[in-house]
Amino acid sequence: MIEGFLLGVIATSSLAIGLYFLKFWRSSGDAFFLAFGAAFLIEALNRCTFLFFDKPNEASPWIYVVRLISFLLILTAILRKNYS
Repeated sequence: MIEGFLLGVIATSSLAIGLYFLKFWRSSGDAFFLAFGAAFLIEALNRCTFLFFDKPNEASPWIYVVRLISFLLILTAILRKNYS
């Protein structure tokens, strides 16, 4: 039961952070904030999908593929911001 609660906390936090970055993207138009917002929203959806499984398996390769996409979005945004 505690695992479900903690997954909900992480998902809610990721959602709030993602929306926070999207707010800055709307006001500035900077793609940096869009990439960060999208990455955190992807993480929030990833954590929410765990809540629908009886026994979530953290060792599943699909979970790491989704996280890899999220982290690559962040890395791409940082590199683009520094080298543009």
